[in-house]
Amino acid sequence: MTKSLAILGSTGSIGTTTLELVARFGDRFSVTALAAGRRVELLTEQIERFKPCLVSVADPADAERLASRLGAGGPRVVHGPQGLVEVATAEGSDMVVAGLVGAVGLEPVLAAVDAGIDIALANKEVMVIAGELVRQRAALSGARIIPVDSEHNAIFQAMQGRERERLRRIVLTASGGPFLGKSAEELEVVGRKEALAHPTWDMGEKISIDSATLMNKGLEVIEARWLFEVEPGEIEVVVHPQSVVHSMVEYIDGTTVAIMAVPDMTIPIAHALAYPDLLDLGHIERLDLGAAGKLTFMAPDHERFPCLGLAYKALEAGGTMPAVANAANEVAVSRFLAGQTGFTAIADTVASAMAAHHPQPYDGLSDILEADSWARQAAAATELQASAGG
Repeated sequence: MTKSLAILGSTGSIGTTTLELVARFGDRFSVTALAAGRRVELLTEQIERFKPCLVSVADPADAERLASRLGAGGPRVVHGPQGLVEVATAEGSDMVVAGLVGAVGLEPVLAAVDAGIDIALANKEVMVIAGELVRQRAALSGARIIPVDSEHNAIFQAMQGRERERLRRIVLTASGGPFLGKSAEELEVVGRKEALAHPTWDMGEKISIDSATLMNKGLEVIEARWLFEVEPGEIEVVVHPQSVVHSMVEYIDGTTVAIMAVPDMTIPIAHALAYPDLLDLGHIERLDLGAAGKLTFMAPDHERFPCLGLAYKALEAGGTMPAVANAANEVAVSRFLAGQTGFTAIADTVASAMAAHHPQPYDGLSDILEADSWARQAAAATELQASAGG
């Protein structure tokens, strides 16, 4: 039976890899809807190849031009935040691939969950800022949330067939990013190009910067807490530069289950798409442990990479604090990528926003969005003050 996919973020790295798998396994998957941002030319190519019934772009002018280009025989074209929701709830979809980056993915994912559609989740910010709400709604609708991040997908696999009560801890592995060996003084002057040069993974810009600051791992800690219903003290992070062990689960009998593979996002995406089945990925490089050589593990340096500790603090504070930390980080990363602030200012901005925020329990989406909006304004003000002071 063919599984029909709606893809949020079809022109990003997750989306394009997903579509490569659709093309390779055409008897297993089809495409109902695609949502992209502003890469309209690539989206047009995807439309011609995969024939979705519905597509969305960010800008209304782009939507108008795309609809005109595709003509009467083309798919319906929508745009903006509501367009994302329409794609996420497209009729006939069996699964939504959530490949957006940032808080923009929250509303469409929640809409899909409410509709009872399974989620292949790569958009970690959804669980970071509203994990409890997402779990509650998924329990009501019956939607399954299958993680796509390599670390969480590894944990998901390692927990199959085991009862949650038998788990002792989750160990998330981090590559350490491109600045693993740099001193605090060197981090003060690193630039955009250096920060984007990830040693083992090919990722989008925002995630690459988050990896360089270790905020990506901090966000994954918060995500893991809600995906797997574990307490913060049951989640540990270790730096593993080779990126061969994608994460581990320790059980009460002292055994630890590790999931190992070459660092290739095709593997966890394929696992999420086909679950509970497995796809034959014979075209993917196989793990050669002899060639891999020594595998090393070390504790993260919280002083040089404070974003990881900030994420733990946000998780412990609970309520709206994770949404604030995430939003402030998005603002700071955007300014760093634009050359408007320094690398170490990212953590400073997040810390400042968190210090000024009094976390509150959230009753629904509106509370989360209000905290997100407040944090973006606070972070922008902090960045502007820092620039003026510099």
